[in-house]
Amino acid sequence: MTTSTRYPEAAIEADPKVPVIRITRDFRGTPAQLMKAHIDPDLFVRWVGPDAISSRIIEWDARDGGSWRYVSTHDGQEFGFRGCFHTVADDKIVQTFTFEGMPDQVSLETLWFEDLGDGRTRLHAQSLCDSFEARDGWLASGMEVGVNEGYAGLDRMLDAGEL
Repeated sequence: MTTSTRYPEAAIEADPKVPVIRITRDFRGTPAQLMKAHIDPDLFVRWVGPDAISSRIIEWDARDGGSWRYVSTHDGQEFGFRGCFHTVADDKIVQTFTFEGMPDQVSLETLWFEDLGDGRTRLHAQSLCDSFEARDGWLASGMEVGVNEGYAGLDRMLDAGEL
């Protein structure tokens, strides 16, 4: 008998005054586990969404001043993403994010992991886009599918004790 586990969806909000997207999501895992899932390239490609894609790491140097690049494949088409790690701390990541199909639209992302106790953590993510149009384009792209399916994959890894 197979049982289905329903995972929570992320809260995704657009700031009305600044071109920012804020994402909040709770996990049954520690800040250290979530940090590891975000900076270890072998773990990252296993959960990053959406489910219909497969991703491979091209470059990954998760340290202050390091850079990253990965390519996702869907229906035979490849989509590249790249950025630079500005800060990699115990509970915080600051990085740039660029979809290579829109190379002039770079966002500055800050992720931090709030320890809620009892082995639970709240992930906070903030993406500052260079314009309202760019931000609204990300929101209209269906990004919530990738965010929610990816985080559900991360939940499954946590549940399986893989982190």
